[in-house]
Amino acid sequence: MIVIIFAIEALAALIFILLGYFIYDKRFNRNHGVDIPKGFERTEEVNLDPVTGEKTRVYYNPDTGERFYKKEE
Repeated sequence: MIVIIFAIEALAALIFILLGYFIYDKRFNRNHGVDIPKGFERTEEVNLDPVTGEKTRVYYNPDTGERFYKKEE
């Protein structure tokens, strides 16, 4: 009986780990690129990485609500 409970807990932990990996909020790192996709507008929002000092500009698509992040030189 204890082995079954342990197996169920291990399986639940594995499921949570996999869900966390695949569902984790990856919006910021998902779509870096050099070319800005069609339909995206430049915003005044700039993120500054405190460790590396890199600036990232945010572009916004008003039709889909999607955001695109481009590193600035």
